[in-house]
Amino acid sequence: MNWLTDSIREFIHRGDRLLLTLCLLASGFGMVLIYSATRYMNHSAGLRCMLIQAVGIVLGVFVYIAMSSVDIELFTEKSWKWLFLFGLFINLLLLTPLGIGADETGNNSWLSIPGFPVNLQPAELAKLTFVLLLAWQMNRQRERGLSRPSSVFQLAGHTLVMLGLIVATSGDFGMALTYAFIFVIMAWAGGVKKRWFLLAIVVCVIGAVLVWPHISDKYFARRITVVIDHITGNTETISEQTQGQGFQQTRSILAIGSGGLFGMGYLKGIQTQSLSESALPARHTDEIFAVCGEEFGLIGCIVLLLLLGAIIARCIWVARRACSPQSAFIAMGYAGMLLAQVGVNVGMCLYVFPVVGLTLPFISYGGTSIVTMFAAMGIISSIKMRSLPSWLRDRSRI
Repeated sequence: MNWLTDSIREFIHRGDRLLLTLCLLASGFGMVLIYSATRYMNHSAGLRCMLIQAVGIVLGVFVYIAMSSVDIELFTEKSWKWLFLFGLFINLLLLTPLGIGADETGNNSWLSIPGFPVNLQPAELAKLTFVLLLAWQMNRQRERGLSRPSSVFQLAGHTLVMLGLIVATSGDFGMALTYAFIFVIMAWAGGVKKRWFLLAIVVCVIGAVLVWPHISDKYFARRITVVIDHITGNTETISEQTQGQGFQQTRSILAIGSGGLFGMGYLKGIQTQSLSESALPARHTDEIFAVCGEEFGLIGCIVLLLLLGAIIARCIWVARRACSPQSAFIAMGYAGMLLAQVGVNVGMCLYVFPVVGLTLPFISYGGTSIVTMFAAMGIISSIKMRSLPSWLRDRSRI
């Protein structure tokens, strides 16, 4: 109890209260949208969603404060082996009878633990340890040069292991994409030479060309082709775009477009409040941005994106003032995580990115997601609390 009291006291004096306020504003906005998006459900189901999200936010605040009190560099240095094993073990649990999937996503991304009130998403939790381990690894390789082939191969190898594990255990390509984007942002921030990124692009393009003929008729591949057909205006696949794999996105852009500048009004969105099976799907999770667009219009969407953009900007601000390169890498990793999820989710809703089942941070319904986000931001607060005062920093880098 003394530890908790001391942590709260230390947080009040030195913690990143601005970041916590931004997180609470964003999650509060999310609660408003979730309430509207779940009214079409029966009363008990809608109430359960609201209760889980509210508990997740409250728990998230405590986790935020607790993480703020942890010296994250020291913790990673002493526990890196356990962090790595945790990431492997919790994802491998999906291969046991505890792993469950969902009809709307088609992947096997959740753990159903007997006696536990909610399902857990292992890849969400492992994102925290992945960023910490990658930052620790980059810091160890930094003196020898992050652009050396041995350094790049080690960092890329670590990332590929996690990507392969996620795809193999859950088939969650959206989450794997987030991990890949985190790696790219951290490597770029660490100063890895551009030639490596160009080489990676070439390899990915060649790989896609070689693999595509063998997967073009697969479920996930059709999600990609309907987006390409929609953007290019290919009318030959209009049925697939509107009723097949593109149904979710078609309903999404219809909802956003019908909202106009100011929206239809809270709790008045036609698709958001519809009981029809042809209405907006996954409206409280993947497509919650469309709910915002329909009921609050363009203005509401801009406010939502400004809130999330402010959180990302705060992470970058902390990274620039971090006391060490490792802390800066961590902060940039979590900024990249948020940026990836916001970009992909909004892109899905605007029909410019395939549906990959990725939620909007702090906004979409999801107990594991909201607690993970607060934990990540708590680590950012910890870095901010341990940054050097301005007169001790290298002024030549400012």
